[in-house]
Amino acid sequence: MTHGSREALRSLALQHLSPEDAEKWLGLLRPGMRLEVATDTNDAVGRLGGLPALPASAEWPVWEGHGPLSFVASIDCARLPTAALDIDLPDAGTLLFFYFDGQLDDGEALVLAEDRESWAGARVLYVAAGDVVAESGAPAGLKPYPMVPLAARMEMTAAEPWHPSVRAVFAPGAPLGNRYDHPVCSQVFLDALWEFGDEVGHQIGGHAHSVQNPVEIEIAEAVLDGEVSWDDPRLSEEAGNWVLLAQFDSEDAADMMWGDVGALYWLIRPEDLAERRFDRVMFTWQCC
Repeated sequence: MTHGSREALRSLALQHLSPEDAEKWLGLLRPGMRLEVATDTNDAVGRLGGLPALPASAEWPVWEGHGPLSFVASIDCARLPTAALDIDLPDAGTLLFFYFDGQLDDGEALVLAEDRESWAGARVLYVAAGDVVAESGAPAGLKPYPMVPLAARMEMTAAEPWHPSVRAVFAPGAPLGNRYDHPVCSQVFLDALWEFGDEVGHQIGGHAHSVQNPVEIEIAEAVLDGEVSWDDPRLSEEAGNWVLLAQFDSEDAADMMWGDVGALYWLIRPEDLAERRFDRVMFTWQCC
């Protein structure tokens, strides 16, 4: 929901919360890598758009029955200060993000977390360091997005007060995904958080900046086949099993528009990330 330096977020918390609550809230912050359009390509840690560099053995991802996915972004893990994050990213190699964006069917087929049959419409490929790669041409019918280099800046990220991790600290019995009676949910604190930083942006790791309800809840609902209610503790437990791998916002410079100025999110379980099981990544998207 909010991102910035730890010092700035500490100052913000102490203005609106008791010292005890402020320290609890600050303890929930997570480091995230904010990605911005690079003014100097020498500073780039990745890019939006362009064409992916794939090993000869790798095929361009396809959603069977619908067609090939569009290439969204590439992240060079070796250029990220991965040790500063609290997720176990590879320290080398490249992450490639693909998404079925509707170019081939005028947006008729949607990739939705709650629709298992659509999960093949979003993929992450990991290309290990040392693999021999070559730039792959786009499949017929797909127009590549303009290439935009991305630079990285480390910041602390805060989750929304109704995020399961925050609720568990300040109001463990409160309804999932809703506001509750505590200063962290007060309108004055919420307004201060939004004024501090309300841009979704591009990001690796940290707390996701969800456009709507926490994306972890969406993923948990999907994994549990929508068979549990929001007051079922299993939903909160499952939501806690997922961390943000990456989010990519709509971006004018790359001609990327996800729904109505929305964002794309890829999440993964920490144990799958440690095992480099990027085939187990889950995807969702949100827009205004």
